[in-house]
Amino acid sequence: MRRVRKALPLLGCVLLGCALLAWFAPGAWLRRDETPPTPPRRTAYEPAAFIDQAQDHLRRHPGDTRTWADLGGAYLEQARRTGDPAFYSRAQGAFQRSLPDIDAVIGMGALANARHDFALALRWGTRARTAAPYRWPLYAVLTDAYVELGQYVKADRVLRHLLDGRPDLVSFTRAAHLFHLRGQSARAREALERARDIASDPADYAFCVWQLGELAWSDGDPRAALSAYTEALAADPSHTPSLAGKARAEAALGRLADARRDYADAVTRSPSFVVEYGELLQHLGDQAGARRMYAVFRAQVKLQAANGVTDSLAVGRYEADHGSPAVAVRELRAEWGRRHSVDVADALGWALHRVGRHTEAARYAAYADRLSGRNALFAYHRGEISRALGRTSSAHAELTRALSINPYFSPDGPAKARAALGGAALDSSALGGAAPRGPAKARAALGDVELDDAPPHGPAQTRPARGGAA
Repeated sequence: MRRVRKALPLLGCVLLGCALLAWFAPGAWLRRDETPPTPPRRTAYEPAAFIDQAQDHLRRHPGDTRTWADLGGAYLEQARRTGDPAFYSRAQGAFQRSLPDIDAVIGMGALANARHDFALALRWGTRARTAAPYRWPLYAVLTDAYVELGQYVKADRVLRHLLDGRPDLVSFTRAAHLFHLRGQSARAREALERARDIASDPADYAFCVWQLGELAWSDGDPRAALSAYTEALAADPSHTPSLAGKARAEAALGRLADARRDYADAVTRSPSFVVEYGELLQHLGDQAGARRMYAVFRAQVKLQAANGVTDSLAVGRYEADHGSPAVAVRELRAEWGRRHSVDVADALGWALHRVGRHTEAARYAAYADRLSGRNALFAYHRGEISRALGRTSSAHAELTRALSINPYFSPDGPAKARAALGGAALDSSALGGAAPRGPAKARAALGDVELDDAPPHGPAQTRPARGGAA
């Protein structure tokens, strides 16, 4: 049987195997003196078809460890495309049949990232680097793990090494993510455009264009976002994140019937978007519909846990706004004990605010701005925390900043921000660059809060072990 060799897919990422057409310098920026050639013709890769072929081959050749590793990678890709966490257990079984093959070691790291066990992913990636330092997919595993653990300097270092050795779709999309975290939208967009231009598979192309849509959305341009999501769906009609993004953009543009239709379609394909859809329904006054979506989310959390997936960040965010803020604090303190990312810092700060611990919340909210990114929701949270602390000036600055970044950042948040600002009409000059940025300026915005490069101190800062030894 002709074996299809695909590099291992990672959570939120796409398949490798693209031509090397662009280049990043070691200084972490794109060279502009090269014109990318014409992209290759896109052909579809169907993980389900490969899974059938690989299973048939392995029934006749059960000792073929490389095909077991390939099968594990196909299961991971199928989990990414379908949102079915049952494929994670199948991937684990396939990789374990292949160990200690280096592809299986890298695959175990990718699987750990997909299951949100980033410390375990780091251990698998480190093991792979020790055994085979020139296997480029392992650096994608390490980059993802370091980013999610909040170790951004190490993520930069590993990503630069990957870009030097393999400037391709996988490395470009990761570079775009780091640029976006730092608020460097133009650089993120250029990296994504390079990735899009070399995408060889419709699913890869859709992923890149969807990311461009997400970038436009976060920058407050729902029309550009809608155009990107529509283009992504034209390339791959099964790309559910683009369908959910399309619904979000439609809602922002007042096309509520279209938004509800597309959200309903998206959540039937994947439950990943049920909270987002529930929030829109709640905003529209459909409380019963919102409760149904939230019930689906709670059921999905249990299903994921049964398949080895723990997403305390998603659970904490949900509980802070729609369930028990005290449960949110407990979940997010545990997550903070495992990783110090800006996303966890923001979520924990917001949960602490929701239970009335505003001073402690301010420390985490300030830490969430350590990369000086452009995140409207983070700025809104800082503004509300400042309001609770009676810091009117900093609250005004942060709420204004949130609306300047993206005046559609959530169904209810923008209206609440405007109400807190006194309902005054805000023109573009008032919205541009009004709020402090960066760790030191975040401290100023939030008041006299101690913050340095170390994470905020607080309870439950122990780092419990997760997963087995790699």
